[in-house]
Amino acid sequence: MFYYLDGTVAEILPYLAVIDCGGVGYACKTTNTTLSRLKKGQRGRLYTYLNVGEGVFELYGFATANELNSFKLLIGVSGVGPKAALAILSSATPESLAMAIVTGDEKTLTAAPGIGKKIAQRIILELKDKMAGATGGTLDFSGGGTAVNVPAFTSKATEAAQALAVLGYTSAEVAAALKGIDVENLPLEEIVRQSLKRMVK
Repeated sequence: MFYYLDGTVAEILPYLAVIDCGGVGYACKTTNTTLSRLKKGQRGRLYTYLNVGEGVFELYGFATANELNSFKLLIGVSGVGPKAALAILSSATPESLAMAIVTGDEKTLTAAPGIGKKIAQRIILELKDKMAGATGGTLDFSGGGTAVNVPAFTSKATEAAQALAVLGYTSAEVAAALKGIDVENLPLEEIVRQSLKRMVK
């Protein structure tokens, strides 16, 4: 229903930002990461997700499309609701979240308030299942679609590609984003960060 809101930041409260668009204030639940990028009285844009259910009509907003994509992935995990997803994304960037899933790093997830070991393990397990395995430098992220060669046949490139796949990007998008990046010498998180910058429209 809403793709994004673009207007004046009217209020900033814990886990909540109010964006004034043409005289209408939209209350968006959000992360501390997004709140840190907003300033009251200045213009702000939030990519939104509308949660509608029985007795529920809530709007969520995020400073970047990557954070929104990560939020959608998290709430798709059984037992993980919007509140838990916001907590995780308040303590982890989309890049660090993706790499935690790829490497099985539970500590990154349990650092968020209210996230225990069992939930962290479930998030890693379920989101890892959304990635296809890597064989011979070829990654198939499409669940039966066409496999695409990763631009470099290294474990670091493979891990970066898997992390990007966790965030919901297609194999073709991942291959294009990794092309030309110095995957041999850059840290894994920097490879993912640079790739994400290329894919953000």
